[in-house]
Amino acid sequence: MTIGIGLLGLGTVGAGVAAILASPEGRHPLVAELALRRVAVRDLARPRPVALASDLLTTDPRAVIEDPAVEIVVEVMGGLEPARSLILQAIAAGKPVVTANKAVIARYGEEIAAAAAAHGVYVLIEAAVGGGIPIIEPLKQSLGANRIQRVSGIINGTTNYILSRMAAEGAAYADVLADAQRLGYAEADPAADVQGGDAADKIAILAGLAYGGSVPRDAIPTEGIDQLDARDVAYAAQLGFVVKLLAVAEAMPNEVALPSAGGQAEQLLDVRVHATLLPKAHPLAGVNGVNNAILVEGDPVGEVMFYGPGAGAGPTASAVVADILNIAGIRQVIHQMGNQLGNKMGSGGQAPLDPLLAAGSWRPCRLVDSAITKHRNYVRLRTGDQAGVIGKIGTCFGEAGVSIQSIVQFETQSAGDAEIVVITHEVCEANFRQALARITALSDVHAVAACLRTL
Repeated sequence: MTIGIGLLGLGTVGAGVAAILASPEGRHPLVAELALRRVAVRDLARPRPVALASDLLTTDPRAVIEDPAVEIVVEVMGGLEPARSLILQAIAAGKPVVTANKAVIARYGEEIAAAAAAHGVYVLIEAAVGGGIPIIEPLKQSLGANRIQRVSGIINGTTNYILSRMAAEGAAYADVLADAQRLGYAEADPAADVQGGDAADKIAILAGLAYGGSVPRDAIPTEGIDQLDARDVAYAAQLGFVVKLLAVAEAMPNEVALPSAGGQAEQLLDVRVHATLLPKAHPLAGVNGVNNAILVEGDPVGEVMFYGPGAGAGPTASAVVADILNIAGIRQVIHQMGNQLGNKMGSGGQAPLDPLLAAGSWRPCRLVDSAITKHRNYVRLRTGDQAGVIGKIGTCFGEAGVSIQSIVQFETQSAGDAEIVVITHEVCEANFRQALARITALSDVHAVAACLRTL
């Protein structure tokens, strides 16, 4: 039973998918049952890394969706529009969708999931987070028996490459970014990566799966690494830490008893993206280069880490084809049963969906005010080099109820100046901000030069 595949996009990932489908030898036998039927591209004349028959190509993506030979639609074109509209059109046509589009799912996932449920089709998104790392399906299925306490990850390869080199070489951020752009690890406009937006898209998706309810993408506090100073990376190393861009989704200890339709109480979440100091013994601290890793902490499983290449044609295409195989396998089972369910998969809405594979929302989630969250913190202060400064700083922290783990003065090249680095114990964010306001008001403190989270 051959299953027709339609591709929306033939860029890096789309070409990787096409290459897998064209060479099924040595792969799962079901790959041989998949056949490209139509491919939407922007430019018919553009050279491509994979050879395809010219009659498969079209510049009209709707022609892919409307082609009766296409049974599964694969969206790998990227961007918000027309990708979102095309995904919804495919769903309305009763065709399951596989997408690698993190931006669309992070912002419109609830709308897309509702449409998919109404039409009885799957929308699978394994490639949207972590490239070739299998994390979406484990969160939906393998870890379903757990109460997830925290999901934390290094989920942007560009920033991890930059931070790894800054730590290893003591290089400045701007210099390493330029190298990353030359090597193709960073885009010409790297804002989505270095300002944290890409990681925020991905943690919004992971949080929704881990906790059973959608998370508003635009409400996630997000800081990148574009303002990071190499000296903070160096100071962190001297204090036993490494700096990583971390995306975190954490369940707050209390739940508000606001029942959902399924009877589940609302789950309060702390979801954030920021540069973070990790102890060198932390499982994520040794993840370097363009690799990604996601650490899941749950009850009763404990800690489980997923590690591997987080981007690129091969890893991402691997995840896309894995989703295609999931859908193709279900179709094959239904076909072999002689359509005992009364209709074919993708025919428009009566076949029951596997609730774990479809993974709809089952309780409401809400982001808490960041002022009530608790974290450890790293602070670098530029001060005058005179007696009593450290004492005054310590007093400001103490009056705000902030406990200090360590306070260290570093040498500077400017006579009469000093740099003081403070690492706090876990403290309420509101108290920490109050302490910073008091410290900033001290005449001996010239500036709060850096402020980073610490695990």
